[in-house]
Amino acid sequence: MRSTLPSALRSGLPSKLSPLRVSPRAALLLGALLSAPALAQTAPAAAPATTPAAPVKGASSSATSRPVSALAVEVSTVVGGRIVSCPAALKLSVNAVCLYSQSGAATLRPLLKGKLAARAGEWKTTGKSSLLTAAPAAGSAANAFVLLSPLSDKETLVVVDSLKVAAASAAKVTVPAGVTKGQPYVLGSDLVGVVKVTSLGGGKYRLSTEDDGLLTVTVGQKSAQAAAGTVELPVAPATDGRNLIFPLAGLRALGCTVTPEGNNLTVACGADSVGLRPIVF
Repeated sequence: MRSTLPSALRSGLPSKLSPLRVSPRAALLLGALLSAPALAQTAPAAAPATTPAAPVKGASSSATSRPVSALAVEVSTVVGGRIVSCPAALKLSVNAVCLYSQSGAATLRPLLKGKLAARAGEWKTTGKSSLLTAAPAAGSAANAFVLLSPLSDKETLVVVDSLKVAAASAAKVTVPAGVTKGQPYVLGSDLVGVVKVTSLGGGKYRLSTEDDGLLTVTVGQKSAQAAAGTVELPVAPATDGRNLIFPLAGLRALGCTVTPEGNNLTVACGADSVGLRPIVF
C-alpha cells in the first residue's frame, strides 16, 4: 500500500520529494505497537491538511496533546526538521506531529536515543522503519513515541504521537491454562512485523515468516507441523482466549534468532526484527 501527501503540502518539501511515498512497513510497525495488549490507539486518523505547512522548528500544532507537544519540541531540536502534514496511511491520532528531516534514519536513531536517555525504550525495527517509545520521566510508563520512516539515505519522515496506556488491573492476574510456570513466552501480537500468526480455529494456529518459515501449532500440544515435517516444541503453546501464547524457544523452529538485550530481547526472522519483553508466568 502506498500513499502520497496532499498537493497543498508539496510546497513545504523539496520538489524531488513530491509525491512523498510512505513505506507500508511504517504503517505495519505502527499498527503493531498500537494493537499490543497494553496499548490502544488514541483517536481516528487525522484528516489531511488543506493548507501548506510552514517551516517551523521547535514547535508543534495547537491541537497536539501535552506529552506529544513536549516530545515534539525535544525531537525537533535533534532532527532539525520542519512540520509537515502527516500521511493518512499511517492512521495516526489527531495529536500527531510529523517532521521532514534532511538527516538519515541511521544518523537520527543514536541522537534521539541519547537525547531521551533513560526515558526512552529500545528501538523497534521492521524493514527500514524504526520506532522508539518515550516516557515523561525515567522509570515512568511510556506515553508517546517517535517513528522514523526513511525517504532516502539522507531524508527521513519523523513522526511523534501519543500512546494511551491501559490502566493496570487491580485484580489478581490469572495464569492461562496450559502454560508452564517459569518458562518465557511471547504473545502472537508481540510478533507482528516478523511473524504472521493466523488462527485456524479449534486451537490451531499457523505461524509464517517472509523467509518462507512455516509452523502449524495446536494449543496444549508440543508436536507442531513444519514444512519439513513434525517438530517438537520445548513446551506446548497456550492461549488466553484471544492471543496465542507461544514459547519463546519455539521460535527457533521458524528459523528465527533470539538475542538478549538487557531486560528485553530482539527477535530476528530473516531481515525483519522486533524488540520485546518475554512473559514469564
